[in-house]
Amino acid sequence: MSDFMQQNSFIPGVSVHTLTVGLVVLVLAAGAAVFVLALRRSGGTSRFTIYDMSVVGVMAAVVFVVTYFIKIPVPTPAGQVMIKLANAFCLLAGVLFGGLRGGLAAGIGSMFYDLLDPVYITDAPLTLVRFFLMAFICGLICQGGAARTPSLSRMILGTAAGSLFSLVFYFVQSVVKQLLLGQPFDTACLQCIPKMTVSGINAAVAVVVACLLAPLCRKGLERARLYQKL
Repeated sequence: MSDFMQQNSFIPGVSVHTLTVGLVVLVLAAGAAVFVLALRRSGGTSRFTIYDMSVVGVMAAVVFVVTYFIKIPVPTPAGQVMIKLANAFCLLAGVLFGGLRGGLAAGIGSMFYDLLDPVYITDAPLTLVRFFLMAFICGLICQGGAARTPSLSRMILGTAAGSLFSLVFYFVQSVVKQLLLGQPFDTACLQCIPKMTVSGINAAVAVVVACLLAPLCRKGLERARLYQKL
């Protein structure tokens, strides 16, 4: 088995296992750096309260449940992918609750799904980083203005930016995985096209659904005076 992994590495003398571990460590380190920067961006004046933790927990649960129940598995040459609505709720978390809270909810909810599915369990660390950054970017743009309630144009820009980042991240992740299995670069890219087509559909649907749901959800949250406690 070790000989197989060694021969199928696209870097001579380096095993697939070593490359995979190194990639995961680098991505997690980058995600951790963004997380620390997000915390420091608050200027040290705000604390993560029980209301913040509740919001993260509830939205993470929503992301997990939507991923678990509303999906259509699609086999592709580069591995299974899903048509799903969960991306919309990851973006919704960013729009409603900002980059940090939304990012944590999206990343944790998506990661827990991967940990419970044998098909995706090895992707769980990258999933955490990918969906954290997806919602973080979305929330950062949507709540980056003076007003806490984003305009429609800012909401579209934020959700589109988050979806685009997630799509590019997933493409790179999928291509690298094929390279680690010994595929030539051109073949790896071609094999990932069907996977990216499905992911592109998910990304477009996510932007539309998040932008439609966000104003409705925000009205309910404002009536409940939740934002005054965050």
